[in-house]
Amino acid sequence: MRLPFFKKRIKETAKEQPPKEKEEVVFQPEVIRVQDIIAPSSIQVKEGFVKLGERMAKSFFVFSYPRYITTGWLSPIINAQYPMDIAFHIHPVPTATILRNLEKRVTELQAAIMDREEKGLIRDPALEIAYKDADELRSNLQAARERVFRFGLYLTIYGDSEKELRRMETSIRSVLESRLIYIKPAIFQEAQGFVSCAPYGLDKLSVHNTINTGPLSSVFPFVSADLSSNEGILYGVNRQNNSLVLFDRFTLENANMVVFAKSGSGKSYFCKIEILRYLMQGIDVIVIDPENEYRFLTDAVGGSYFKVSLNSKDHLNPFDLPQPREGENPEDILRSNVINLVGLLRIMLGGLTPKEDAICDRALTETYAAKDITPESDPKTWPEKTPLMSDFQMILEGMEDTESLVERVKKFTEGSYASFFNHPSNVDMKNHFIVFGVRDLEDQLRPMAMFIILRYIWNTVRSSLRKRILLIDEAWWIMKSEDGASFLFGICKRARKYWLGVSTITQDVSDFMKSTYGPPIITNSSLQLLLKQSPATIDVVQKTFNLTDEEKYLLLECTVGEGIFFAGQKHVPIKILASYTEDQIITTSPEQVLKAKKAKEQTE
Repeated sequence: MRLPFFKKRIKETAKEQPPKEKEEVVFQPEVIRVQDIIAPSSIQVKEGFVKLGERMAKSFFVFSYPRYITTGWLSPIINAQYPMDIAFHIHPVPTATILRNLEKRVTELQAAIMDREEKGLIRDPALEIAYKDADELRSNLQAARERVFRFGLYLTIYGDSEKELRRMETSIRSVLESRLIYIKPAIFQEAQGFVSCAPYGLDKLSVHNTINTGPLSSVFPFVSADLSSNEGILYGVNRQNNSLVLFDRFTLENANMVVFAKSGSGKSYFCKIEILRYLMQGIDVIVIDPENEYRFLTDAVGGSYFKVSLNSKDHLNPFDLPQPREGENPEDILRSNVINLVGLLRIMLGGLTPKEDAICDRALTETYAAKDITPESDPKTWPEKTPLMSDFQMILEGMEDTESLVERVKKFTEGSYASFFNHPSNVDMKNHFIVFGVRDLEDQLRPMAMFIILRYIWNTVRSSLRKRILLIDEAWWIMKSEDGASFLFGICKRARKYWLGVSTITQDVSDFMKSTYGPPIITNSSLQLLLKQSPATIDVVQKTFNLTDEEKYLLLECTVGEGIFFAGQKHVPIKILASYTEDQIITTSPEQVLKAKKAKEQTE
């Protein structure tokens, strides 16, 4: 019977014994916390600054604003090359409280104005303006169009010495005071000012100005251009604010574009993305391809690819005429075509004297007349009667003082170039995507061929009114000759009337700008894209597009597919993006192209 009691006594005795003391640890490992890493070695609070280790910080608050302030007025301070913290502390004020105060204030101002009128005193403009502002704010508050806030704006600048702090303070004061905005240093409150500018959300200074919604919105400093619209295609991402650059080039005053970039910067990649996305919207695209870069894309979308060379089965007749549209005079079309052909002959024959120029003009008119192509004939019969270069030679041979011209023309009717220049056209332009490949053309022949291709395309564009894009890659080839550049400028200038957007692409900016028609082509292009530039040409680009030094260095340092996109009066830094499927279709990387060919061969 005593056993349970004995056990109970043992337990109670065990509870009464004091716990054993822990052994003293002589060497404890030191725990390093985040605060130890980021904290300065010392903090010293002075009358006019706070010293954090070796650096000094000085805080300011804004105490006065003008009656009117412009949007983005704080941007110069934000963009100043000084280390600085800026804090906005916004405290909403109950509308009912403000309305009660405004009612009282409006009544006082109105009474003061009436009192002056009764005494016969002259009007006080300051009093009337104050009454007008108070009454307008009261109306907006009652209609819930505005709210009122207590707003504190604080700045903290950092420097290595008091002299440096004074220099920065002078600069900031001059910028703000030019806008009638005044600041004061937080004397004897530097610690509170420093904490108020730190990301704690604590307003220790409590220096506020009463401000309503409109002026408060102007304080927001990050003003960036936006190129997002409700229609068009995706060009890329705005690098300033990550918004989409969504735009329709046909909504501007003209749909022309110029693309300047060094080799390998992504200009062809960008153009193929644009082509794919506009094709999906049902817009026709015509391309002059100097390197056969668009062949794979043509096959992918079911387009027509015409190889233009001396041995090609595809031919273009320089003497082709467009069909007059409704309201067009056949005589004007004939005259314009003869003028363009004279320009082509200048390129083909190595220049013409004034006498030879006049002879060619008359001979071309007689060549068309010999085939019964005159202003009086039916334009619908013109395609069946179109003359060839050999017909032009025959007319020249029957004229006086044309021996030199005939000898030079024979090169294109009987010589090595006859297979290219002396055949009727057999190119069908009915497809939605058409590419003219000129890679295999000899360098001497290329300017003439591009001129002929452009004329043929232009005749097609004039014949029917449809939305089209004409892309001329490596346009500097046609810009080499004055007549070629003049013809290209004429197309860019008149394209808007025929619903055509001309994209001019080149990597040789210097040669392009040397032509008298280079700057006007840029002026007549509402869209411009500048990708990575060469240091040798960046100064020309900066002067042409009126770039800032920051934009200049951006174009020198940006990666592939990055640059500046201009649309009308706006321009934004852009990064071009493509989906995986688009990338597989448009890539020009030799490695990826080779993989795609091997994959295609394996499937076949």
